[in-house]
Amino acid sequence: QVRLVESGGGLVQAGGSLRLSCAASGRIFRINYMGWYRQAPGKQRELVARITSGGNTNFADTVKGRFTISRDNAVNTVYLQMNSLKPEDTAVYVCNAGATGLNGDWRDYWGQGTQVTVSS
Repeated sequence: QVRLVESGGGLVQAGGSLRLSCAASGRIFRINYMGWYRQAPGKQRELVARITSGGNTNFADTVKGRFTISRDNAVNTVYLQMNSLKPEDTAVYVCNAGATGLNGDWRDYWGQGTQVTVSS
């Protein structure tokens, strides 16, 4: 089993910044990718950003140029730096990881989510 623990959400004014962290722990053989999804009330969950073990990244068009994603493979942690936040960024941000466990099984894992609220 792989456990994802998120931190860093909160309330911020428009134009401000927040940094989310997500640490993976457990019986991990390899983490192929880590990233963040978000879900706002009444909307579908959407991919915000993802980074592979090799450092390749992809971002939602709505956050390009404002958000960056980085990863510390040594501690299985991914970071999402969110700058120039807008009210429309308000959502529950959920950490995601594609990982292979020590038993050889690969699957997607999800965190509990952290609330990000951007006030206008």
